[in-house]
Amino acid sequence: MTQLATAPLPVKDPAKIVAQAIANITQIATLPEITLKIIELVENPRSTAQDLHKVIANDPALVALILKVVNSAFYGLPGQIGNINRAIVLLGLNAVKNIVIAASLTKLFRGGKLCPHFDAKELWTHSIAVGVMSKMLVAKINNTLPDEAFLAGLIHDIGILVELQAFREPLIQIVERAALEEGRYIDIETSILGVDHQALGAGLTTKWKFPRSFQYVTGHHHNPMALPQDCRWLSCVVHVADHLVCSAGVGYALTCKSEPLDPAVLQELELNLEDAQTLAAGLPEAMKEAESLLN
Repeated sequence: MTQLATAPLPVKDPAKIVAQAIANITQIATLPEITLKIIELVENPRSTAQDLHKVIANDPALVALILKVVNSAFYGLPGQIGNINRAIVLLGLNAVKNIVIAASLTKLFRGGKLCPHFDAKELWTHSIAVGVMSKMLVAKINNTLPDEAFLAGLIHDIGILVELQAFREPLIQIVERAALEEGRYIDIETSILGVDHQALGAGLTTKWKFPRSFQYVTGHHHNPMALPQDCRWLSCVVHVADHLVCSAGVGYALTCKSEPLDPAVLQELELNLEDAQTLAAGLPEAMKEAESLLN
């Protein structure tokens, strides 16, 4: 197999690489102020639906978006809902927070085509697909956290956006090597950058003060079994969804190349691979609604 010549960065402490990368990026380092405010509010156990309503009601675009989502087939609620307060009560604070984050993310995946094998739009398509697949898997397994699973899948590769901003030329090397060589994507990243997109994603979601479960997903979706047992469930869901989507070739699909789906993860989820693959056959239809909401 052809090997591309690369110039690895000097060996440094991975934590320092992550911190420096996030400090250096400007376009994606900060979410909109209202999004950060909503995250903080919802993570406070004393917050109420009325508290959230006060924040959202002053942003007409956000109100319109939430009403669009709550009335879509994506949530499947009965009847038309025209009142934002009723939407918040029906969906719950956490679901509204996830919708707002998802809407904020759409603006970040606008980097265009970097090289023949990488386009930020394709990464967004892949991310939506993993979000939808994660939601479908959770609905099959226990149906308790479908919107959280959707957002977890949506953000799982956010670390690649950090690479796009902080390590543009090295990212081209990573992508071209991944397209031509055998070997795990995360190993190629580490050989060139000193860290992989998981470490960068965990660093960014920590900066954004995302819930810890999302930090685990961005940081361990390729190796969820490395997490403590009580912290790995959502990361396991995204691991399976990511592999199913990559196998289907939806969007940017190099990240799971040469990396087998971990059977221990399927066992952890009490999930049969054949059932998961059958479920994945419904992905194209399920994606239509999500793409119409987020694009």
